[in-house]
Amino acid sequence: MKTDILHYPRLDTVIMVEETIQKLKYYPTKTELWKALPKKVMYQTFCMILDYLISLNKIIIDKDGRIVWIWNPELIKSITQKGPILK
Repeated sequence: MKTDILHYPRLDTVIMVEETIQKLKYYPTKTELWKALPKKVMYQTFCMILDYLISLNKIIIDKDGRIVWIWNPELIKSITQKGPILK
């Protein structure tokens, strides 16, 4: 079944979601995160952003449905400076 995309996210909206995930002191569920955003976002657009962040390996969703920020650019930088990149 094909779903129509009503609205693609803008870059500032993606950044807003990323920053909100990083700033929260707990691991939110999708609904908790969506309600914690400083601006309203359509839920379909919000889910598209989460799918995008998962594809970039910036977040994971655990078995309890909690969103966890896993992106660590400092660690990646130190690994790539020390030796070859493993693929």
